[in-house]
Amino acid sequence: MKHASPALLAALLLGACTATPPPSVGYGRYLEPIPGSITYGGQPRTRLTKAPVGSIVPHQFFDNFGHRVYETYVIEPDRSLRLVGRRIDYDIFGDMDD
Repeated sequence: MKHASPALLAALLLGACTATPPPSVGYGRYLEPIPGSITYGGQPRTRLTKAPVGSIVPHQFFDNFGHRVYETYVIEPDRSLRLVGRRIDYDIFGDMDD
C-alpha cells in the first residue's frame, strides 16, 4: 500500500488534467457562437456575395444578461462566415449620462 499511494495520487492528478474548453471571449479559431451570434444555430441562409473574400463583418448584440457583445467575422472562400473575435462589455455602472 505504501508504494500504491504515490501512483494513485499521480493517476488522480493526471485524470484531473483535461483539455480546456473553447474560449467564449477573445480571438482565435476555437470561438463558439452564443445566442445572438450570426452563426448561432448554423450558417445564415443568405450569403454575402458582393463582399470580397477575407472581408471583416462586425456584429453587435445584447447577450442574455444584458451585456453588449461585439463580434467579428471573416468571409470565407465558400462565402460562409467564420467567427474570429468576441468582446463583451461588462459595463457594471450603465450609462452615466444623466
